[in-house]
Amino acid sequence: MKKLLLFLLVVNLGICSEFNHLFIKHGKLNNISPLLLYGIAKTESSLNPNQVARNDNGSYDIGIMQINSIHLPELKSMGYKEKDLFNPDINIGFGAIVLKRCINKWGLNYKALNCYNGKVNNNTYNIKVVSNIANYNKNFNQIIK
Repeated sequence: MKKLLLFLLVVNLGICSEFNHLFIKHGKLNNISPLLLYGIAKTESSLNPNQVARNDNGSYDIGIMQINSIHLPELKSMGYKEKDLFNPDINIGFGAIVLKRCINKWGLNYKALNCYNGKVNNNTYNIKVVSNIANYNKNFNQIIK
């Protein structure tokens, strides 16, 4: 049964993104659903690995998972440079680590998704992520009909 579910997930992810293998890889490594990683990447950057966004507080977000510049010292301690965040494998991998920390702190719920976005309360970020996952599944269901 697990093999069937994994196969369906791979087929499902295979329809919508060239980065599926990375969502699956880092989902497995961090025990997180690849669909959650996809939903965050879709919400954050529309799956654009070269996206850079400036924030009002002076920080900026980099790459497909929009890793905030606040994490640059930690990334440097791991042997990475800022430019490495334009590599989808590194970016999704670190995004999965950030999400895993949020899940460990808040549980697997809307607060963990909001935590990834930097603000747990009074934040509708989780709704956007879930909506992107739902749209993904809707598109998949239309294709297999």
